[in-house]
Amino acid sequence: MVFRGTITAAPDFDPSADAEALYSAMKGIGSDKEAILDLVTSRSNAQRQEVIAAYKSNFGKDLIDDLKYELTGKFERLIVSLMRTPAYHDAKEIHDAVKGAGTNERCLIEVMASRTNQQMHDMVAAYKDAYGGDIEEDIIADTSGHFKKMLIVLLQGTRDESGVVDADLVEQDAQDLYAAGEEQWGTDEAKFIMILGNRSVTHLRMVFDAYEKIAEVSIEDSIKSELSGDFERLMLAVVQCIRSVPMFYAKRLYKSMKGLGTADNTLIRIMISRSEIDMLDIRECFRLRYETSLYNMIKDDTSGDYKRTLLNLCGGDDDLAGEFFPEAAQIAYKMWELSAMTKVQLRPTLRPAANFDPAADAQALRKAMKGFGTDEDAIIDIVAQRSNAQRQEIRQAFKSLLGRDLMKDLKSELSKNLERLIIGLMLTPAEFDAKMMRKAMEGAGTDEHALIEILVTRSNEEIHAMNAAYQNAYKKSLEEAIQSDTSGHFCRILVSLVQGAREEGPVDVERADADAQELADACNADSDDMEMKFMSILCTRSFPHLRRVFQEFVRCTNKDIEQIIKKEMSGDVKNSFYAIVRSVKNQPSYFADRLYKAMKGLGTDDRALIRIMVSRCEVDLFNIRKEFKETHDVSLHEFIQVETMIGDTSGDYRKTLLMLCGGED
Repeated sequence: MVFRGTITAAPDFDPSADAEALYSAMKGIGSDKEAILDLVTSRSNAQRQEVIAAYKSNFGKDLIDDLKYELTGKFERLIVSLMRTPAYHDAKEIHDAVKGAGTNERCLIEVMASRTNQQMHDMVAAYKDAYGGDIEEDIIADTSGHFKKMLIVLLQGTRDESGVVDADLVEQDAQDLYAAGEEQWGTDEAKFIMILGNRSVTHLRMVFDAYEKIAEVSIEDSIKSELSGDFERLMLAVVQCIRSVPMFYAKRLYKSMKGLGTADNTLIRIMISRSEIDMLDIRECFRLRYETSLYNMIKDDTSGDYKRTLLNLCGGDDDLAGEFFPEAAQIAYKMWELSAMTKVQLRPTLRPAANFDPAADAQALRKAMKGFGTDEDAIIDIVAQRSNAQRQEIRQAFKSLLGRDLMKDLKSELSKNLERLIIGLMLTPAEFDAKMMRKAMEGAGTDEHALIEILVTRSNEEIHAMNAAYQNAYKKSLEEAIQSDTSGHFCRILVSLVQGAREEGPVDVERADADAQELADACNADSDDMEMKFMSILCTRSFPHLRRVFQEFVRCTNKDIEQIIKKEMSGDVKNSFYAIVRSVKNQPSYFADRLYKAMKGLGTDDRALIRIMVSRCEVDLFNIRKEFKETHDVSLHEFIQVETMIGDTSGDYRKTLLMLCGGED
């Protein structure tokens, strides 16, 4: 295994001199924390063990006890953890995860999914030595179900590491996984556990590719749809580690620092455990996925001696570098390849109601609005549980039977966000999109993000229908409205997209390779020429074609297209191209991020929240939910519940959103 760590053995190492230096740093009143952290982070773990032994020999004291006494808080946890061997550090993490108040399932998942056979065996022995108990018995006592079974399989450390791949067994395993999940009602979890828990890394990578050809969805998407809870999270972690352990850790590190507060235990555990293995690769994967360096995120999210120690373990700032390490370039190339292979099965959260009776629904809605007061619950229960096509039938029945305009009645009876949400649901998708475009451009200021989101994510057919609805409602073409409200290259991008003329065929490999080279060449041109070349390709080629283009762009430049857009462009032009790339790569993930941004922080962008929930609930909101949970470690259902409480005194707005969301993940 090639060394890709950031901490290496110090040359001219003298454990007695180090022990003396540490003793001096802790002698007297106060301690020299900088001397401690500089010494500890510039020695390998094996050298630290020699320093511990020398400290006891020279001073008759336990170095770890002295460090615990002299240091405090997160800094103490970090330094003391660095002094343990990897096996004893893992053993302590597992012990704390199962023996404290409640179980830390995320710690169990991270450690058990990512360790090699030898690391597992060493951890089991260290646990026995440190705690006098059996790690397997303690895990069994604290977990349950399929989650427990998979943990115990992984704990055995018996994954095939021979490197030999049997092509026939690859096909058989792929077929068995398909038969155990996608092909039948219910899931044969035991088959997933047996194959994912025992086969070699090389073998499983080939199985995953074969599986996608059979199922036409990725193994990750199948796990998300077939499994749930901690078992689902564990199996996804195993798959991610099979694909790329550094990328798995990059995601874990990002989640530990983003948002309010820092998951310091996770941050400490990963920075220590990977500093002598693959931290360089983790750094590159981090930059590839999040367009910022791990170094800068740690710097912005932590402070003091704790921060300085973490930055020493990180080992450098990759934002100062221009290109990928070879390993990261290969991962970037593979990510686009996987994106091109995966056929995502889009799943709505709202389906047509059974035994639908538009006349009865029309009468029930009239009753809910007649007389003194309004029965909001009755309105919500009908509108949020009918498909859009069914709602159009209700609108027609309301007018035919009662001679009244349902939309006008709803507007007069409801108010604020609930009214906007219910009216949005009652409009046709084309009418709703047209109205959202109008709202984004009317009044003071323009909501550029809304314009980008709608035009980037709609099909040609949806854009044509929106254009017609806009003309019908506002007696003006949508293109004219865009031209009068925007300018420059941003205006040209929107006008290009509003034509609804994106190619829809499959990838043309030869042309895609040529397009990738043209984009690469454009990166060396002036900014105007670069933006025009990007527009001519990103706004017109089909999504399958663009996946191939972006994949080959990595090969041509040793850079990722997202990086280039972030670095070389600015403002609305940058946001437009970035949205296209994100949608090409994974549209549900793009919408998940848009929802998160709409709700996080002070205040909620209710217009964005309503727009996405209404427009996606019959398309792919289930997929968006899954991406939201995976990226943000909280369910969309829970996030809506918490974030919409302020200002929604009745709870009716929140109730409707949660019904559209369709369930807790």
